[in-house]
Amino acid sequence: MEDIPQFAFEPTTPEKKETFFQRIISSFKPLPANDAETLQKPTDVAPTTAADDESGLKRTLKGRHLQMIAIGGSIGTGLFVGSGSSFTSGGPASVLIGFLIVGVMLYTVVHALGELTVMYPVQGSFNIYSTRFLDPAWGFAMGWNYALNWLIVLPLELSAVRHRFSIFGFRGKVVRGYAEAEFLFSSIKVVAVIGFIILAIVIDVGGTPAHKYFGVKTWHDPGAFRHGFHGLCTVFVNAAFSFSGTELVGLAAAETANPRKTLPRATKQVFWRIAMFYIISLLLIGFIVPYNDDRLLTAGKTASDSPFVIAIDLGGVKVLPSIFNVVILISVLSVGNSSTYGSSRTIAALAGVGQAPAICGYIDRKGRPMVSLLIAILFGFIAYINLANSGPTVLYWLLALSGLSSFFTWGSICACHIRFRQGWKYHGHTLDEIPFRAGAGVIGSWIGLILNILCLIAQFYVAIWPVGDNTKPSASAFFQAYLAAPVVILFYVVYKIIYWKTSSIVTNKKMDVISGRRQIDLDEIEKEKKEGIRHQGFFRRVYEFWC
Repeated sequence: MEDIPQFAFEPTTPEKKETFFQRIISSFKPLPANDAETLQKPTDVAPTTAADDESGLKRTLKGRHLQMIAIGGSIGTGLFVGSGSSFTSGGPASVLIGFLIVGVMLYTVVHALGELTVMYPVQGSFNIYSTRFLDPAWGFAMGWNYALNWLIVLPLELSAVRHRFSIFGFRGKVVRGYAEAEFLFSSIKVVAVIGFIILAIVIDVGGTPAHKYFGVKTWHDPGAFRHGFHGLCTVFVNAAFSFSGTELVGLAAAETANPRKTLPRATKQVFWRIAMFYIISLLLIGFIVPYNDDRLLTAGKTASDSPFVIAIDLGGVKVLPSIFNVVILISVLSVGNSSTYGSSRTIAALAGVGQAPAICGYIDRKGRPMVSLLIAILFGFIAYINLANSGPTVLYWLLALSGLSSFFTWGSICACHIRFRQGWKYHGHTLDEIPFRAGAGVIGSWIGLILNILCLIAQFYVAIWPVGDNTKPSASAFFQAYLAAPVVILFYVVYKIIYWKTSSIVTNKKMDVISGRRQIDLDEIEKEKKEGIRHQGFFRRVYEFWC
């Protein structure tokens, strides 16, 4: 009789379900190695090497998230409150010119950043590009410059409204939850700014209960400019502080599901939306609020000093000033979230390349850089120092540390783009191999770099000779206006001294243009572009090019 094969059936143990609290505790455990589900590979094909992509960060962000993260990081108290000081020091024409110049500069920056992040959507983005394309010492300086900027912005934003409330609720969640919260907050701010623009037009033509026609009278009395060229130079730093955060769209590249499709449009649209909000709203405020208004003299200290609120009040509109104060509080909540996102991701990225303590690179199972996030949250409590008599002085010096940060960051992005193109050509590659090219090309990056340098020179001029009838040059005034520059130089020099054997300027020959690059089908991309253009009209093609 034939033997019947015996099959051994091992008893299966039913999977034990974790309780709610156990799931919370498990989420803080380290990311499992080679966990495909946790890493969530991008949808547009994996990078050249596995190591280039295993940051552990979740790739769940979509285009709308990217746009609102950048808008949320930009539209805050710098625009709503801090812009008042620019009106008092430079006048409405200087504010308009200064913000336009910074806007043009930012256009070149976001396009350069878009090209680099689509090509290399790595953790740390532009901070890591400085190490890769310029100099490791400069990358170290720029990384910590950017991290410190966002670490300091958090307590500054809280202090600007003098309200003590927690802004950290959404940061404990996974990045998708944060993105959805930021989408909501930013949407409220966008609606508020659009509503203000419509209301300001009505106020200007005398359509409010005050029945007062403003027109452009304020540009004649008291005038369009204050303190001439000197006053114009004071506007650049506040404009940079107001626009800062736009580059967050590049920092989020490592957590984007499909960077090739979402990043180009996000970077271009974010610029246009922010530029329009800023330029139009500030132009209208300049028509309504004279630069010598007593309430503007305290602008930048509390939410009620906001030139937006003052403009509504001058129009005789009741209740709305209080509602707009609520919008300013929401903007603090939003920028607070963006600041913890920006600082925690930057510190984690620096840890990944050995430029920060290794523990700062700890990523838990939910894709959160928990140690870096904790550092960011702890910095927020510095805002409580405002309760002390010397608190405002301490916060003012903290502001001095971050005042020039954006110019260094944006200038470095342009420099990285210039060097990348030079290295790309040196290694025998062509422009056709770049999936998304900056609209202004390398020339645009040169313009952006030069404008950033000119703004730094203008601020140096203001630091030596402060604006004001009763102000005199002093060491204290200089460092309060220009402290960020020597701090950046210190970071650079210290790194150079410690790592003098390995830290050198990256030459074209040494430049690595392959690692972290997405393996993409260029023929397929070109086919998609041609197919899309074929079904588009002329105006649609123009729109797609710019936006």
